Amino acid sequence: MRQISVLGCGWLGLPLAKALIQQEFIVKGSTTTAEKLPTLELAGIKPYLIELESDQLSHNMGEFLKDSETLIIAIPPKLRGKNKDYSDANANSFVKKISLLLPEIENSSVKNLLFVSSTAIYGDINTVVYETTIPQPVTESGKQLLEIENILQSQTAFQSTILRFGGLIGPDRNPARFMAGKEDISNPDAAVNLIDQQDCINIILRIIETKTWGENFNAAAPYHPTREQYYIAKAIEQNLVPPIFDHNSPSEGKTINSDKLIKILDYTFTNTTL
Repeated sequence: MRQISVLGCGWLGLPLAKALIQQEFIVKGSTTTAEKLPTLELAGIKPYLIELESDQLSHNMGEFLKDSETLIIAIPPKLRGKNKDYSDANANSFVKKISLLLPEIENSSVKNLLFVSSTAIYGDINTVVYETTIPQPVTESGKQLLEIENILQSQTAFQSTILRFGGLIGPDRNPARFMAGKEDISNPDAAVNLIDQQDCINIILRIIETKTWGENFNAAAPYHPTREQYYIAKAIEQNLVPPIFDHNSPSEGKTINSDKLIKILDYTFTNTTL
């Protein structure tokens, strides 16, 4: 049977690992908390306790990668806590963590790597964004993600496909609750760029099925109402207090185009109204 290693069985990685098992893959999955190991095992995932560090490699990384042809990195950067990836004290921490993996991956059976990135690499340019658009990240996370993308795609021992997701929504990520009742929200006329968890999973499965490696893809649903239209409608739909937007300043924001993904993968988004 085919085997895949999923580094980061969190909000996206865990349901993805379950979907891969349904596709008859053997799945090795990692978590940073010992309490979650039984959850992975119960789902049929071979569980590994792995905490990425910027100065040392997890002792069981070799075993985690062993006999897997594909590695999926679905680790969100640590944004909080004393060891967060984006701070002056931990400059380029996320880059260091991923870079530390490279020799281990090169010496493993892994031939294909899928890295879950973000459309944050493009910055807040006021235009439609394609994969050919020159990235202009402004946040520290966007800058580090872009650097990791470049590092991974420069490797020759394996092929990397980069998947740049828009805003993630789905279970426990309700966009209406996030904005409900807030006031003076900026960028009312900016487009929303969201993607449902199920589409995230389906796209990854499609990449693996079609063996589409060595590519960059934008991934956001082809549905881009303004922030004001979307969040007010969602609040009303769920009987929440609608947010109030500030129109005193010009709106800034990009529109993510996912046509390349739709064409190359022959993919149809399942949730286009979000």
